[in-house]
Amino acid sequence: MVAAASVVVAVGAVTGMISVYDDRPAVDEARTAETTRPPRPDRLPPAPSPVPATPSVSASPSFSAPPSPSPTRREPVAPTPSRTEPAGRSAPVSARLYRHPGSRVLDWVRGNPDDPRRDVIRERIADQPAAVWFADHSPATITSRVAAVTSAAAAEGRVPVVVPYAVPDRDCGGHSQGGAPDLAAYDAWIDRFAAGLGSGEVIVILEPDSVAQADCLPAGDRADRFASLARAGRVLKAANPKARVYYDAGHSGWHPAAKQAELLRQAGAASAASSDGVFSNVSNFHRTADEIAYDRRVLDALGGPAGLGAVIDTSRNGNGAPAGGQWCDPAGRKLGRAPTLSTGEERVDAYLWVKLPGESDGCKGAPGTFTPSYAYDLAR
Repeated sequence: MVAAASVVVAVGAVTGMISVYDDRPAVDEARTAETTRPPRPDRLPPAPSPVPATPSVSASPSFSAPPSPSPTRREPVAPTPSRTEPAGRSAPVSARLYRHPGSRVLDWVRGNPDDPRRDVIRERIADQPAAVWFADHSPATITSRVAAVTSAAAAEGRVPVVVPYAVPDRDCGGHSQGGAPDLAAYDAWIDRFAAGLGSGEVIVILEPDSVAQADCLPAGDRADRFASLARAGRVLKAANPKARVYYDAGHSGWHPAAKQAELLRQAGAASAASSDGVFSNVSNFHRTADEIAYDRRVLDALGGPAGLGAVIDTSRNGNGAPAGGQWCDPAGRKLGRAPTLSTGEERVDAYLWVKLPGESDGCKGAPGTFTPSYAYDLAR
């Protein structure tokens, strides 16, 4: 995504979070993390010497009650006073959130049993559920790859979070450029994506940055994209009535809520036939309290059914956004609240780890790859 946003990096094929998002051209991959106890603030070993980075993947979360993003670049905003997120990690992780067993972080944990950082990274990152990204345009295999994730989650009685990330002109030609060749191809890809959703509960994070970053498109192209996104939501929900589809609301440091709501309305986010609400802060660092307030303003301005809610990416926002609008693996960040479907906040359906902590934005490692030194810094 461009420097006006945050930055989403794509990697992968199906494995944990389906590594396929986050700022880079992609191969589909599933990234995931199993549900387990949330990270604990124990005393940690000193940072050991770096070890070569290994590509990573993430997982997906779930939900039960009705509703509550790889780095994407977003515009710099004046930093708010330094403050640490409240200890949300003390809340138990939902037992229904699905962790894909093939994530890159899990691969690293399994392959590095003697690394002194291993236990911290395993407990605080690899054991958490995270989203599964599908970032490549691969119509021949997309149905089976999505079905592999949703069926595995259903077999465990858990709910996956999946991220379709293949809209044309993705990231406005930035780090995560790519996607389908045109909207007709994208519509056909979404049809096949929807065919893999199955019949169980699933959360769909529909195209990070596709709405908030659409200003880079000419007016006609933007209208066409929004029509395609509205169609995508309808197709996904028609294919699986238990699917919950959330649309891109950017984050609290980007567009004013009224402007973002108007863009979302054009993209179909106010219609119950296509939308269950909005998502924010994907691959970014803004504090949870700021996102809650922002998302509520967006939802109020958006209108639509009373049941529309919001989900927030809390994977790396434990210390809030860095000064100066830095977005590429900024120092001093930490893990945010653990993924959960029980936020205790009105109109906030879930805190999710859409971006897998430890996947580089492109500065501490190759974009979208799992970078142990970065993961360790976030976790400790």
